[in-house]
Amino acid sequence: MKTTSSSNLYNINTQTGLVSSVEFIASPNFDARPKCVNPTLIVVHGISLPPNQFGGSAIADLFTNQLDAASDPYFEKIKGLKVSAHALIKRDGTLVQFVPFNQRAWHAGQSKFKGQANCNDFSVGIELEGTDFSCYTAMQYAVLARLIKSLREVYPGLQTANNDNIVGHSDIAPDRKTDPGAYFVWPALHRLLED
Repeated sequence: MKTTSSSNLYNINTQTGLVSSVEFIASPNFDARPKCVNPTLIVVHGISLPPNQFGGSAIADLFTNQLDAASDPYFEKIKGLKVSAHALIKRDGTLVQFVPFNQRAWHAGQSKFKGQANCNDFSVGIELEGTDFSCYTAMQYAVLARLIKSLREVYPGLQTANNDNIVGHSDIAPDRKTDPGAYFVWPALHRLLED
């Protein structure tokens, strides 16, 4: 069993694929990665439910197939959707895990990275609570950088010198997706990853 070693990193158990001391809400929307495939890509997403609203349990409800379609008109459009992410970072920096990192979360959909299709097979999906039209919080950037550093400790395929394997959902599905949006400050994340 390999785990992260530095005290300023999250403790990730590679046998379970879970971060210790972080809330885990099990999503049923996952399956096994292809045999001998470990993560080599990190996909940053942005999500708010209902759109442009923060807080509440709607994101967790969506990822666990418990979203009440009658509670908001928008939810009627997405009812029955079977999606997940490995983790969510809320506006206040709270980290919640939904799928073990050693499993395949259903976050990318039809996607391609450097000519390789089906990004769910080889990626980690991290949702940030936010929108394409609002700034993300400093705490979200800090937690995202800490999580990425922790993942790199236990999944060497995620280690690159220039961070070119950390992308937005819009980078791997440009015809369908726009998140995390123009307000996500990539240089800010890259600076935190260098610290």
